[in-house]
Amino acid sequence: MANAFYGQSGGAAAVLNATASAVLTTAREYPGVIDKVFVGRNGILGALHENLIDITQESADTLDGLLYTPGAAFGSCRHKLQNPTVEHDEYQRLIDVFRAHDIRYFFYNGGGDSQDTTRKIAHAAELVGYDLTCIGIPKTIDNNLPATDCCPGFGSAAKYVAVSTLEASFDVASMHQTSTKVFVMEVMGRQNGWIAAASALACDERELGPDIVLVPEIAFDKQKFLERVKQVVAKKGFCIVVTAEGIRDTEGRYLSYIDTEDAFGHGQLGGVAPHLVDEIKQAFNYKCHWSVCDYLQRAARHIASQTDVDQAYAVGKAAVEYAVKGLQSVMPAIVREQSVPYQWHVEPVHISQVVGGEKSMPRHFMSKDGFTLTQAGRDYFAPLIAGEAYPPYSGGLPDYKKCRHRLVERKLPEYFGGNTTQAVTEPA
Repeated sequence: MANAFYGQSGGAAAVLNATASAVLTTAREYPGVIDKVFVGRNGILGALHENLIDITQESADTLDGLLYTPGAAFGSCRHKLQNPTVEHDEYQRLIDVFRAHDIRYFFYNGGGDSQDTTRKIAHAAELVGYDLTCIGIPKTIDNNLPATDCCPGFGSAAKYVAVSTLEASFDVASMHQTSTKVFVMEVMGRQNGWIAAASALACDERELGPDIVLVPEIAFDKQKFLERVKQVVAKKGFCIVVTAEGIRDTEGRYLSYIDTEDAFGHGQLGGVAPHLVDEIKQAFNYKCHWSVCDYLQRAARHIASQTDVDQAYAVGKAAVEYAVKGLQSVMPAIVREQSVPYQWHVEPVHISQVVGGEKSMPRHFMSKDGFTLTQAGRDYFAPLIAGEAYPPYSGGLPDYKKCRHRLVERKLPEYFGGNTTQAVTEPA
């Protein structure tokens, strides 16, 4: 019998803690195999600095509440581990911590960079002959992980964006006669248009929802865009635009780029919406408004997709089951069996199929002109936002839970390595 480590990594998501709940709950179902689960405070940094959260010190009510609490309940991070065959210090520290606490199971919950961390730790343990079973668990609102049909976190972000776009449409429709003609909403997604495209689920025969959707997979043509805005305003009096943060022009240049990078070298995107509004104002002098969803789209647990919650829990449960069966360096992937009616299951894929790649949205999900969703796109997205997983409320607000982060006693000297500047402390 041995212990396990669980860590949360990267940007938070509305259903990230549902996966944590599944890992902790399922581990208790194997008392003869897994003794304790230690959770890293701020992901892998918690392992490096031996900041291991003692789950037994959290109340049952708090742990049960993880299922519907947003954010990263135990703190997250963006920390890049170096090549284990070249840089040894961090890996030696990790193995020392795991050995000191008899940790033989490693679960890491995050996006593509987090899966790379899992792969590297598995390789490092193999190099020194330390018996450590490593399982990656998917999570990203960007929905860009290869080898899985969708990613936990995406469905709820997509639902929030589609609902918000629909509601904003009603607002603008009621005011356009004497006020706003164009509303532009910017959403996340990095170099991918999954979230932006999903907003078009709000389109129907009422002529509400986004009239124009801009995605990075299709080069932005300013003249075509402005002409479409003009046509839509002429036809119905107002225009709703949803844009992904990472759209590029025909020369491959981002329309907006902030010159900062995270630990993995990802540039910060954002600021496309005001740029587009400036272009529209200069061309037509329309009154415009814009908004940037930013953290709101990934934190909106109050309107989470039931499908997303179910899948987030399923991958956490499967991760523990795979580890107990002896699978190594795999990630539970979501496999779509059919779209209507929606059926899916989870199966393991090797981490090598996930690391280093990125899944872009298929071109045929968007119309020929690149501005609207096709039926194929609608068939893909619609099941992922289905169902309402409301949290309990108290005093008119969601009754979200906050963990206490009581740490187990350290057994090793303090560690002064590791880049702690990228810690993302988002306890719920």
